[in-house]
Amino acid sequence: MTGSDSEVVISPTGWVADQARIYEESGGTKGVTMQGVPCLLLDYKGRKSGQWRRTVLIYGRYGDDYLIVASYGGSDQHPMWYLNLQANPDVRLRVGTERFTARAETLPAEDKARVWDSLVELFPNYANYQKKTSRDIPVVRLTRMDA
Repeated sequence: MTGSDSEVVISPTGWVADQARIYEESGGTKGVTMQGVPCLLLDYKGRKSGQWRRTVLIYGRYGDDYLIVASYGGSDQHPMWYLNLQANPDVRLRVGTERFTARAETLPAEDKARVWDSLVELFPNYANYQKKTSRDIPVVRLTRMDA
């Protein structure tokens, strides 16, 4: 995979940046959960800057794919990472000790309906976040590109 860690801008949110550094510097052996729930590192390309950026997100599984939720704590706005994925769906992931490329795709409503309950079971706050906003919170499938 191309790109070095020095080319990635880590989230400006303090706790996210701290966890992302611990996760990456440990090679994926530390910082891999948030509130006891599994999380991954998502590297995505900025839609305006073209700069690679990194955030930490909780994930669920759907077969071989990874699912992430663009909840933004129930905000009425989409998180920036989600807007960037819509423009640039090719991403880089670290899940535990593995690093690989993936393609991001927002799930259509019927697919989201199939997986939503399992994501809420994984992280119950997702249900609260959806109640806080009239925005339909997107679920994104990350499909591994390099085997």
